[in-house]
Amino acid sequence: MSDPASLLRKHKVPVTAQRIAVLKAVSKLPHSTADAIAAEVRADIGTISKQGVYDALATLSEKGIIRRIQPAGSPALFETRVGDNHHHIICRNCGTTADVDCAVGERPCLTAADDSGFKIDEAEVIYWGTCPACLAAE
Repeated sequence: MSDPASLLRKHKVPVTAQRIAVLKAVSKLPHSTADAIAAEVRADIGTISKQGVYDALATLSEKGIIRRIQPAGSPALFETRVGDNHHHIICRNCGTTADVDCAVGERPCLTAADDSGFKIDEAEVIYWGTCPACLAAE
């Protein structure tokens, strides 16, 4: 991420040291939880409340600057890769998460057998499996 302040201004988000630090942490630690992001931010700028991190994450995701994903049975994860409707693959053992490009290469990635009259503009797919490191450890 070359210029987080410009990115915030582009999305009409007031620039604060906390938001910049949160954005940098999400960029550095893609697919991380709010707690992991808070720890990274504290290491970067010192004191910030957990609520401050949650508020920044909410603002950044509402504005489309970051993406929030919520895998079943897991805390929310955050990443800076937005706008391409990619998917994710998650290891059932260790929780490692990786990006998976769109199933057919264009939005909405999947054509529903029955769209029930909806205009589909996004598909969210999460693949579950075992990562290479966990496979090697078996």
